[in-house]
Amino acid sequence: MVRRIILARGDSLADGATNFYAIHQTPEAMTENVCQAFMGLSISCAKCHNHPLEKWTNDQYYAMANLFARVRAKGWGGDSRNGDGKRTLVVLDRGDLIQPRTGRAPLPAPLDAAPIDPDAPGDRRQYLAEWLVSPDNPYFARAIVNRVWANFFGVGLVEPVDDLRASNPASSPRLLDALAAYLIDHDYDLKALMRLMMNSAVYQLSSEPLPSNEADHRFYCRYYPRRLMAEVLHDAVVSVTEVPTKFTHIEYPGADRRAIDFYPVGTRAIELYDSAVANYFLQTFGRHQRRITCECERSNEPTVVQALHLNNGDTLNQKLADPQCRITRWLEHDLALEQVVDQAYVRCLSRWPDPQERHRVLAEMEQAERAQVPRRQLYEDLLWSLMTSREFLFAH
Repeated sequence: MVRRIILARGDSLADGATNFYAIHQTPEAMTENVCQAFMGLSISCAKCHNHPLEKWTNDQYYAMANLFARVRAKGWGGDSRNGDGKRTLVVLDRGDLIQPRTGRAPLPAPLDAAPIDPDAPGDRRQYLAEWLVSPDNPYFARAIVNRVWANFFGVGLVEPVDDLRASNPASSPRLLDALAAYLIDHDYDLKALMRLMMNSAVYQLSSEPLPSNEADHRFYCRYYPRRLMAEVLHDAVVSVTEVPTKFTHIEYPGADRRAIDFYPVGTRAIELYDSAVANYFLQTFGRHQRRITCECERSNEPTVVQALHLNNGDTLNQKLADPQCRITRWLEHDLALEQVVDQAYVRCLSRWPDPQERHRVLAEMEQAERAQVPRRQLYEDLLWSLMTSREFLFAH
């Protein structure tokens, strides 16, 4: 997959991988994106001077950037007027990047790799792609392992997950090295890597803290609860209510901004191709904007705005009131209160209510019924209370 992204060229409608080059189109930006995304290395400091916290030099930066000197993107930005998303990525047969400090074009070379002949025919990125995914490249497998580990455990072995440098060591260097070796030995099989992690005793630890590990947030003495990311939380709400969201894709042909029904009804938030979707819920809960190649653009930090939106915002309230909501089926089948409570807990929390929870909820609902509160309102309040609970909002 990575090799295909690096070597992408041609029509963006025929090869979606070309969109990796869509936003940042200079050789320097392409270099920084590749290093950040696929090796977890931030080398932007070396653009002006030798990296102060790493071994990367200004010469190495421009040597690698020269591998992208002949890549050109046509039709991005203001050059596109038809709004159909069609762009073209081409590779020229000549051209070099001049290093400002020396005034000369450096020999093109990936980081820590031998240079290639600048006059050699063909796409220079081919050499980069082969080196990048080679087992001889120590950064590629480690970066993958760290990202996958962070996905399942909430905290990477290296934090931030895309900042692998000597001055930012892993919490367990031996574990990171062992997992990287395992991934290479299994021919980069991500399923095998995930299976190994999820079958581990570490992954199966409880999130309930003990006095001895309550202060630990780095060494995996317990599972760390974390709020579901924006897209997953949105899809969980849709799954509970059974009311899909109509996503509208925003296009920018020329200077005009228009909304297009690009996604069919039923598309999940996790399936959205890009961030060009106007959705207040996803924006509020910190989805990745995909403007830069950095994990820092996604935020899982809690805010007052998030709490207010859950309490009285449009997303939950409109879906609960929608005729398509699961509540409508409960009313049509005239289910008993006990059945509704059980189904609500299973749908929201994937478990049955314990006896104490069932007793308390039924007592509240029966009291409300005596006060002649409509059943639909009761059921809406029940689902709302469960979907705004910490058990629903957090992975634990």
